Amino acid sequence: MNTIIQTEYPSVVRTSRGLTIAGTRITLYDILDYLKAGWTARLTRQWLDLTEAQIADAMKYLESHRQEVEDEYQQILKRSEENRAYWKAREQEHLAQRRKRPANLTPEQIALREKFEAWRKKRTRA
Repeated sequence: MNTIIQTEYPSVVRTSRGLTIAGTRITLYDILDYLKAGWTARLTRQWLDLTEAQIADAMKYLESHRQEVEDEYQQILKRSEENRAYWKAREQEHLAQRRKRPANLTPEQIALREKFEAWRKKRTRA
């Protein structure tokens, strides 16, 4: 169950996802990403399809709780990087396992695999 805690700004609520624009899946951290990338509040509002009231509440909340939101944002970025690294490692393990050849392949199957690998290498260099 997703508990919603209302803040002093009607459009900003705290959910299990963090600080969120009420009625959407857009977090204040998403908005921060755009603002840190140099986007204006107006362009961010248009891109995320927010109302004037929603973006105004978000900007006011960010302004009045800057350090708290920045600390949460840094924690989220850290968790995101850890998650990305975990799945990248899992992907590498998976690919390494797939490249191992089972001992029960016929000579024809081995030849086809080698031919495919050569073709794949040629395609990735092009």
